[in-house]
Amino acid sequence: MTLDQLHAVKQWHVSHRPLRPVEYHVWDAVLTLWVIGWMGLPASLILRLPLAIGACVLLFFVPGGYVALRRWLHRHARLRCDWLTSLA
Repeated sequence: MTLDQLHAVKQWHVSHRPLRPVEYHVWDAVLTLWVIGWMGLPASLILRLPLAIGACVLLFFVPGGYVALRRWLHRHARLRCDWLTSLA
């Protein structure tokens, strides 16, 4: 995902927060994990912790993975996802 796409989804969640507070907090958790990945990588590289390096690299892909999961669930009519239109 690009930063513009992340921003568009975040703006959608902020504007719809009163209607969908759970989705707002889940997206915040996704972004928190993403930031942890970016902030943890330099420390894990300096400390030479291979497991932490791998975990941080995986955290880079949390937003994209979450969007892919929600898109799949929406496409298969298991979960409605109105904010997917903000990515277009």
